[in-house]
Amino acid sequence: MASALPRIVILGRPNVGKSTLFNRLCGQRRALVGDEPGMTRDRLYARAEWLGKPFEVIDTGGIIPADKELIPVEIYRQAKKAIEEAAHLILVVDGREGVVPLDEELAQLLRRTGRPLSLAVNKVDAEQHAPLAAEFHRLGIRNVFPISAEHGLGVDDLLDHVTADFPVASKAAEEEPEVKPTDEPAVGSAEHPINVAIIGRPNVGKSTLLNRLVNEERSIVSVIPGTTRDAVDAEFERDGLHFRFVDTAGIRRKGKTKLLAEKLSVIQARKHLERADVALLVLDAQDGVTALDTHIGGYAHESRRSIIIVVNKWDAVRKGPTTTQDFSREIQERMKYLDYAPIVFISALRGQRVGNLLQAIAQVAEARRLRISTSEMNRFMEEVDFDRVTTPASKPARVFYMTQAGVAPPIFIAFTNRSGKLHFSFERFLENRIRERFGFAGTPIVIKTRARR
Repeated sequence: MASALPRIVILGRPNVGKSTLFNRLCGQRRALVGDEPGMTRDRLYARAEWLGKPFEVIDTGGIIPADKELIPVEIYRQAKKAIEEAAHLILVVDGREGVVPLDEELAQLLRRTGRPLSLAVNKVDAEQHAPLAAEFHRLGIRNVFPISAEHGLGVDDLLDHVTADFPVASKAAEEEPEVKPTDEPAVGSAEHPINVAIIGRPNVGKSTLLNRLVNEERSIVSVIPGTTRDAVDAEFERDGLHFRFVDTAGIRRKGKTKLLAEKLSVIQARKHLERADVALLVLDAQDGVTALDTHIGGYAHESRRSIIIVVNKWDAVRKGPTTTQDFSREIQERMKYLDYAPIVFISALRGQRVGNLLQAIAQVAEARRLRISTSEMNRFMEEVDFDRVTTPASKPARVFYMTQAGVAPPIFIAFTNRSGKLHFSFERFLENRIRERFGFAGTPIVIKTRARR
């Protein structure tokens, strides 16, 4: 988890524009931005570069040190961990509101850390507003920069100062070796880590699972549903394989999401699902399979991600009458469309069977990119007993041969005697025979048809 790059940490009270500045520095809409205070809770990491100097930027939640509520306390604790990793701190304040007591408290707290510190007076959207920054000199921070994170004004001066002592990337690192199209990096390599999205409804243990996997408290964990809002990512290496996990916000039904932050976090969760190789659909063993679980499973299935169903908190029910076979049977009955997904029972809190989960992820990621040669598919087709399936006469019922046209997910072209889509039962029969022969565990299979001329 340790990064060799210098780290810039953005701090401040709620709703001063920290996440807007974070997005500006990393050049992407990575953090949620809105008018509601407390949009960001966990600390977010992203890589950035300024004038050939690479660095890592960390966004933190709005800090209120004196607030004893659970979420503010956890945000403060996350911020303190980020400060320990920092090469430079940026305290962001609201230039329009002027100096408030919480700004003074945070300035005093950050000065005591001994870390290099700069003050970014945000929301100075025009040159005539620059005098607004003068008032903030009384916070005792020498380097004060009026900026507009939203419009990018003054951010270049801030970066010039903050990165002044950062090393320039070596030319050897900048010059990428020529890679032929056939030399695609292997899945699980440093160049192509296995992207895993942790999805599920609120409070099933997604953040606890991420923290257990990386052995670090990257996500805030609480009994309050919806604690995670931004998608929190973490990269690590295990047994020679590189993983990139994204802990997404708990997905709720549209009618249950009222706050803007909740609506945006659900949108972001689905966006990160679309970018993943493997989706971990986390269920709560104590609750069984709920209607919302099946709803979220449908999202993952429609996105054609490879899927592993993770039954968390199994330690809380294993002494009861329910067995893994009983629970697996319930999942298969309620989620028939995910019958290809392996089921792993774990306890993220205690770390039980988490190693088995990593093995399953590696196997599913490999199956997602498995390619079968056309000659092998032809031999397979000769062995298939098509008399075992019957379809209406109006549907194509004869397949001459098949070939694999793509991977991730695997796509097969079936050349048939008639144009048109295969009948559902025939397509299902073919898919089951392919899985019996070649595996493709956890991976959806796409079968397209073409009429042979």
